[in-house]
Amino acid sequence: MRLSHYFLPILRDDPKEAEIVSHRLMLRAGMIRQSAAGIYSWLPLGLRVLRKIEQIIREEQDRAGAIELLMPTLQSAELWRQSGRYDAYGPEMLRLKDRHDRDLLYGPTNEELITQIFRDATSSYRDLPRILYHIQWKFRDEIRPRFGVMRGREFLMKDAYSFDLTPEAARHSYNKMFVAYLRTFHRMGLKSIPMAAETGPIGGEMSHEFIILAKTGESRVFCHKALLELTPPDENIDYDSDLGPVIAPWTSQYAATEEIHNAAEFAKQVPEEQQIEARGIEVGHIFNFGTKYTKAMNCAIQGPDGSLITPQGGSYGIGVSRLVGAIIEASHDDNGIIWPKAVAPFDIGMINLKSGDAQTDSACEQLYSQLRSAGFEVLYDDTRERAGAKFKTMDLIGLPWQIVIGPRGLKDGAVELRERATGKAEMIPLEGVIARLREPEPGLGKL
Repeated sequence: MRLSHYFLPILRDDPKEAEIVSHRLMLRAGMIRQSAAGIYSWLPLGLRVLRKIEQIIREEQDRAGAIELLMPTLQSAELWRQSGRYDAYGPEMLRLKDRHDRDLLYGPTNEELITQIFRDATSSYRDLPRILYHIQWKFRDEIRPRFGVMRGREFLMKDAYSFDLTPEAARHSYNKMFVAYLRTFHRMGLKSIPMAAETGPIGGEMSHEFIILAKTGESRVFCHKALLELTPPDENIDYDSDLGPVIAPWTSQYAATEEIHNAAEFAKQVPEEQQIEARGIEVGHIFNFGTKYTKAMNCAIQGPDGSLITPQGGSYGIGVSRLVGAIIEASHDDNGIIWPKAVAPFDIGMINLKSGDAQTDSACEQLYSQLRSAGFEVLYDDTRERAGAKFKTMDLIGLPWQIVIGPRGLKDGAVELRERATGKAEMIPLEGVIARLREPEPGLGKL
């Protein structure tokens, strides 16, 4: 993509309304613009990141055996009355009526609707287990939306729902999502810590939040330092095997959110030098809630012996749009965003230091074409801006690599390659750029 043809409304100054780093940088980098309180338009650069995050989530859900569908944003209030949540949910739920005076709501979550879909389409134990998921916009009418996409009213969410015959099978589905979440966040360059958590309005007896440590986190969290050293399983994990031993290292150490933190147990279980007390950002939340929704909504299937069985359920959410902010909170410097390669909007930012110079333009066009043919996503700054402004823009938007091409380097047939994360720069031959970019990164394991 040529920057001269792209829509990238950069802000040179910090917006006054932005309280945290991610909100400030997303506005400055032209990723989002506010439409109303807690509601944002996603501009081209931000949308590309959102789609990269979606795809990683989708790949890991599919790998774990979940099946994608798509449910509507508006739901019938009658479904929520069946579960008892319509009146209990509170003012965060946006309630409305259609032209026929029927009660609707803008879905904050989908337990009722997916249970209806499953109930009406399933009659036999042979159809279980099932994990169904979708990636859909949600709305919760926060009393005080703040921090940009981190605590907005409209947000993009991946929510999955499991249906199983027995509590043991339901725990296996829960463990599948547990492992899938570990892999998902790791692939995005994040260190996530699963923590025992409150179930809240979703309900149930077992729940874990996946937390990213960050100074701007919304709540305090407490955990054993050893959890920061663990690595998720690789892509060859057998999701049909017993996953208990796989997740045991993650659940055997103390880790809890502030709501259920027990100071005495923390002190007893974790040596003082291994204790971590920090602030965290929730990026995922999983629940096992048994028959709470299937029983309330009369969902029953025929078991192996012909008797009727009420399926066990669970739900599993990832804040897709919130992850964009969380990644920035975890990966930035004074100059701007530092995108992990897996979610970067473009792989490379290419800077023409002297647009209009025949030799420089020719070299840029040649390399731009070669990079795109080789499968790299390139944002080519072909504008006539000053060099300093071009560098500031590229540092701000945080693409993993910068290629700088100018007359001085071209005299020796070389261009400058910069890595955004480390600031390391090297001069390499023009014809060697693609080979250099394809070199494996030291210590990078396959996930």
